[in-house]
Amino acid sequence: MALRFTVQGDDEQETAAGLALLVEAGLQLAMPPRQLTDDRWMARAVPRMATARTDDGPGRSAG
Repeated sequence: MALRFTVQGDDEQETAAGLALLVEAGLQLAMPPRQLTDDRWMARAVPRMATARTDDGPGRSAG
């Protein structure tokens, strides 16, 4: 399941401001503000991926 958070605004500035709030909350930019049809603006953010530990290779156990 993929999570996407979308901001819609009346103009680019309003959409960018909403996107900034999502980034401040810890999300990662996925799509900068873009003008869509009918003068709508949209931007997207996604959760940051957890970084995998690289000190243990696959198939190795701690025991």
